[in-house]
Amino acid sequence: MTLTSIEEFKSRLGKESLSLKRNELSTIQVNIGKLCNQACTHCHVGAGPAKTRENMDRKTVDQLLKLIKNTPTIKTVDITGGAPELNANFRHLVSELFSMNIETIDRCNLTVLSEPNQETTPQFLADHKVKVVASMPCYSSANVDKQRGDGVFDKSIVGLQKLNALGYGQPDSDLLLDLVYNPLGPYLPPAQKPLELEYKQKLQNDFGIKFNQLYCITNLPVKRFKVELKRDGKLDDYMQLLSDSFNPEAAQNIMCKDLISISWDGKIYDCDFNQMLSMEIDSDKTSIFDIESFAEFEDSTIKTASHCYGCTAGAGSSCSGTTI
Repeated sequence: MTLTSIEEFKSRLGKESLSLKRNELSTIQVNIGKLCNQACTHCHVGAGPAKTRENMDRKTVDQLLKLIKNTPTIKTVDITGGAPELNANFRHLVSELFSMNIETIDRCNLTVLSEPNQETTPQFLADHKVKVVASMPCYSSANVDKQRGDGVFDKSIVGLQKLNALGYGQPDSDLLLDLVYNPLGPYLPPAQKPLELEYKQKLQNDFGIKFNQLYCITNLPVKRFKVELKRDGKLDDYMQLLSDSFNPEAAQNIMCKDLISISWDGKIYDCDFNQMLSMEIDSDKTSIFDIESFAEFEDSTIKTASHCYGCTAGAGSSCSGTTI
């Protein structure tokens, strides 16, 4: 079985009488940089401690803020990385979004909260009502350390306890703390709700930790995870699994229909995965310095490729978990 035997994603959509066009934009996802204190095996960004140059500067952040102000439909800004908190302009971006009453999400790897000069980060996030979406691929230390590195689980627990102490994830608190699960290998994630209940029971019983929701996300064959699949001779089989698991209902709810993705240098993409594959948006305006409002991309066609099967397989996958 080879990649050439897998039907083109666009053709598959056509057979289901589906097309991907952008709706009114509600979310901007910002990859603020590839600098990270970790180098996880599943990372589709290829982030790590050596990525010091690929980080958003102040000029780009301010242009982004200008465009958000010019696009009234934007309700949420989802900040990812790398470890977003390591960018020198992270707090400026968050503070400005808070003043604009924009919901802000921080994609936090938890261990960054134990890094030098990050001691005040949890309080900063709480003060600005930032929703924390935290990587936690398992409640088992062995599984987490296997995927993300030795000692990561223990530091993740410490990070969660710091957030809990500030009210994150607590009943009746407006400080939201969601966790992200992704499989340890080339498999589809299990059903989201039962696994969420299992996580809550285990983390509460073992560590006294509370959180709001669990997101189950499919590993997409992009960057570091794709390299790992190729190395192990599993890429073709995994792509076949994703293709065989295509779900038309999940395809109707795909996240890129309401979202635009911005890279650290201001380039514009349909989603974070397209960004990592350098698949710029289908437009002659491919940078935030070329436009006056994100509304210019409403009703535009979304670029697709074989990796899109990852978002439409099984119960679907998005940055907010399953889509059906």
